[in-house]
Amino acid sequence: MILTLGLVSALQTGLIGAFAGYYLSESLYDEIGQRALMVAKTVAASPAVIAGIQQRDITRLNDLAGRLASTNEALFIVIGDHNGIRLAHPDPGRIGHSMADDDGDYGERALQDGDAYVALARGSLGNSMRGKAPVTDLVGGEIVGIVSVGYGVDQVEARIQRYNLVLYGVVGVMLLFSVLAAIAIAARFKRAIFGLEPEQIARLFEEQAATLQSVREGIIAINREGVITTVNRTALETLGLQPDTPMVGRPLQEVLPESDLQSVLETGIPDFDREVWLHGRQMIVNRLPVRQGNEIIGVVASFRLRDEVDQVSRQLTRIRQYADTLRSQTHEYSNKLHTIAGLIQLGANEEALALIGSEVSDHQALLHLLLDAVPDPVIAGCLLGKYNRAREMGLKLEIDPGSQMADLPPQLPRDQLVSVLGNLLDNALEATRRHHGEGGTVHLSMTDLGQELIFEVDDQGAGVPESLHDHIFEKGVSTKPGEQHGIGLFLVQQFINRWGGSVTVEKLQPAGSRFTLYLPKTPQQEATV
Repeated sequence: MILTLGLVSALQTGLIGAFAGYYLSESLYDEIGQRALMVAKTVAASPAVIAGIQQRDITRLNDLAGRLASTNEALFIVIGDHNGIRLAHPDPGRIGHSMADDDGDYGERALQDGDAYVALARGSLGNSMRGKAPVTDLVGGEIVGIVSVGYGVDQVEARIQRYNLVLYGVVGVMLLFSVLAAIAIAARFKRAIFGLEPEQIARLFEEQAATLQSVREGIIAINREGVITTVNRTALETLGLQPDTPMVGRPLQEVLPESDLQSVLETGIPDFDREVWLHGRQMIVNRLPVRQGNEIIGVVASFRLRDEVDQVSRQLTRIRQYADTLRSQTHEYSNKLHTIAGLIQLGANEEALALIGSEVSDHQALLHLLLDAVPDPVIAGCLLGKYNRAREMGLKLEIDPGSQMADLPPQLPRDQLVSVLGNLLDNALEATRRHHGEGGTVHLSMTDLGQELIFEVDDQGAGVPESLHDHIFEKGVSTKPGEQHGIGLFLVQQFINRWGGSVTVEKLQPAGSRFTLYLPKTPQQEATV
């Protein structure tokens, strides 16, 4: 950049300097020529000169020409008669000879045509700018002679050299200033681009573009005017737009009128994990303002479909539930096997058989209930795992013998229902253990009669305070101490919103809470927010 700007500045100042020098030279030559012509006309109109020519008074004319040349700083003043014969000349030896001896021009235009003109010629006194004017008789108007006034070209060139020195100095200062300005601009520009060279910027741009397209989340960025500057392929797919839809350079409100990015641009407050609707799709959006110093210059938003987030959450929940089930069963049966082995070693065979029978009968009764009431294996497996989990915690999970959950709609996602039931039962078990300790009971009742699926979960915990009844399903709200809570019931509420059901909470006496879940057998469309 420094080299380019320096060369451009040098070329510009050089051209300007050359043009100025040429124009100055031409102007000076023209000025000297006009001055010579003016002096020639003035001398030619002098009565003393006219009289001297008519009387051929050579002495008087030479004296007069010398004084006038000195007064006007001319190189010479030559006076001739009507034939171009010199009557006055700085060199006495040239007097009486034709003026054509110098340059072949004896003043024909002036003597014959009466014209006054300027000519550049080399004579006996060197190169000079000459002004020639005819001398006219005052009475009859007849041309009686000619006056030639010359200014030496050396004088003109000396003045041009003086002017050129000044001009070249100005050009040099301009060139130096241009180079310093180029250095300052380049330094400031380099600071603005973090000290990177153009090749590095191009490489980083390509890497950023590739990274942007490889991200599985949709990304849209806008500038301070609300115009889209960046968008990746995933964003178009997530919004249901065609891959070739032009987005960059268009106002955001024109493409996504329901977007609220403009508010982040105005307030500068970031927004994380917010649920919004865009193009009829519910998404999880993160929005972050882009700052340059203390100024907000744009906003970047990343988003993905909420179904994808929920799916990952449900998968993790199921894996955790399966792991808890296996761990509790392994722990419980390991203890029982050790007990049975000890009884056999002690010879207490009857007691060992009674323990085995009791264990078998409890599980057989639960399995028969689940097989009769809940034919769906996914939900039955979840309840069996929670039953074992309760026993590991020193609690008891009772399932109402009159429960029935066979009429499950086929479109109801089983993994989501398992996640909801699992969260309700986990909360009930933890609340019961915290408040009641070992020996506490959690009661589950299910029915599919009518047009709704109804699940009731009763615990023996401290109960949900009435002040939290309207907020317990909000994200981050929990009755558990510490942080990292308030997610399970929030996911329950999200599923209910999508399916169109409802959930209630009430306080039991003397202690405990009842959560009742209502799910319509026919899903309802959630309203757009």
